Amino acid sequence: MGLLEGKTALITGASRGIGKALAERFADEGANLILTDLFYDENAKALEADLSAKGVKVKMYASDASKFDDAQKLVDEAMKDFDGIHILVNNAGITRDTLLLRMTEEQWDMVINVNLKSAFNLTKAVQRTMIKQREGSIINMSSVVGVGGNAGQANYSASKAGMIGFTKSVAKELGSRSIRCNAIAPGFILTEMTDKLGEDVKKAWADQIPLRRGGTADEVAKVAVFLGSDLSSYVSGQVVQVCGAMMT
Repeated sequence: MGLLEGKTALITGASRGIGKALAERFADEGANLILTDLFYDENAKALEADLSAKGVKVKMYASDASKFDDAQKLVDEAMKDFDGIHILVNNAGITRDTLLLRMTEEQWDMVINVNLKSAFNLTKAVQRTMIKQREGSIINMSSVVGVGGNAGQANYSASKAGMIGFTKSVAKELGSRSIRCNAIAPGFILTEMTDKLGEDVKKAWADQIPLRRGGTADEVAKVAVFLGSDLSSYVSGQVVQVCGAMMT
């Protein structure tokens, strides 16, 4: 029996990178999946088909997590197709990196809206369902940059630090309803985004990490499985850094 057997998970930003790894690992552990991304394109259709072949119920929805009305509409539609929502993973995120001196208001607002406001939108949308179930695990994807900051990423750092404060507040607010809320703060994770970096740049990053390598998206997903499962039934309000001791 999988660790997430009998549970339904909603994962935003699920078509690629960490979101895709989350969906794959959750399916392997028996979870039914409500997946979202901006577009229901060929990539999304292929992922939906691949995960369905694992024997779980999967549906991909085109939805903009940064828009409040879209989030509520998504949950309303999903509840017609699924019996409940037991796990929410707020994973949608973007970067618009530049020094603060050059950062535009649009670059600031875009990152805050996609990375932080989306977590508010989806958490707000699912909380009634979770309260009614008296069960739920909310997992927010933060970053070590939200813990320690980073030059050239003031917008991203602020969004991910905000995610941590949001996580701790939600954990205290909804704990009495048996709803847990935790954050994951990944470090240097090898994804399609980091593939664009030169080997010298990736080596320079790895040299700063005590484990001397970047992490994989699946290593982040394994932590999410733990936080979504009953193994973490008394874990709430925490930030788990998946960074190879980078921030220790």
